[in-house]
Amino acid sequence: MKEKGLHSKNKFNKGYNFDDLINKNPLLKEFVTKNEFDAITIDFSNPKAVKELNKALLFTYDKISVWNFPDENLCPPIPGRVDYIHHLNDLLKDKKNVSILDIGTGATCIYPLLGNAVYGWKFVGTDIDLDSLDSAQDIIDDNELDPQILLRQQFDENNILTGIIEPEDTFTAAMCNPPFYKSAEEARGANRRKTRNLGTNAIRNFAGNNNELWYVGGEKAFLHNYLYQSSLYKKQVTWFTSLVSKKENIESLQKSAKKLGTTTFKVIPMHQGNKVTRIIAWSYQN
Repeated sequence: MKEKGLHSKNKFNKGYNFDDLINKNPLLKEFVTKNEFDAITIDFSNPKAVKELNKALLFTYDKISVWNFPDENLCPPIPGRVDYIHHLNDLLKDKKNVSILDIGTGATCIYPLLGNAVYGWKFVGTDIDLDSLDSAQDIIDDNELDPQILLRQQFDENNILTGIIEPEDTFTAAMCNPPFYKSAEEARGANRRKTRNLGTNAIRNFAGNNNELWYVGGEKAFLHNYLYQSSLYKKQVTWFTSLVSKKENIESLQKSAKKLGTTTFKVIPMHQGNKVTRIIAWSYQN
């Protein structure tokens, strides 16, 4: 099974070898089947199958051997998540001694795990949810990555960078996968639509805690808050970046970035299967 359009450095862009993946995670074996086209795959509407597949994909990186997190948290698709890491590395031009601020690390700690495993980057991960941070810390401890990945809690839901970045901090870049929906009701509605499309057993596949799924005002409000707060730390972070799901949000962000005095604003397209998303990146430095 091949993932379309992934970054050229993405090890999954030529598909999966399920024999190798089962070696990495034997629990995957019970979920592997052949579809009507005689191709080896899993049932992607089964959240347990999706979780074990992504565990196997993650374990193909030598530094990572344990990845346990609660079922109610979103299970990130590893090929897409590592694509962000590769595109960010392109932006940084293979810079060494990189330090990354990961906004909204979540219970899976996925970006710090991948960024450290692939490029040896150091991370500070942040989240507003203490349970998520506890889960992420367990993952860090289990993989003996404590010196490489540090966690900080954001105590104010109105802030993204303020209360996190300390006066002595400097980061090569900040990265973020922002909440998509405007409210819990909107998130539940989308969940129900996806469940109808894939079958009733799919609902846990689209689970997620509130802070993972929604933010008052949705993605646009979150990104504008992030953009404004970035102007307060323009000398401490070289690049601010984020995923953006809704293309229509970019124009207003570009205008606001210009007013705030950014020197550079980039839009980096990402293709994953039939899905097109993008990374925005801005800097106040030359």
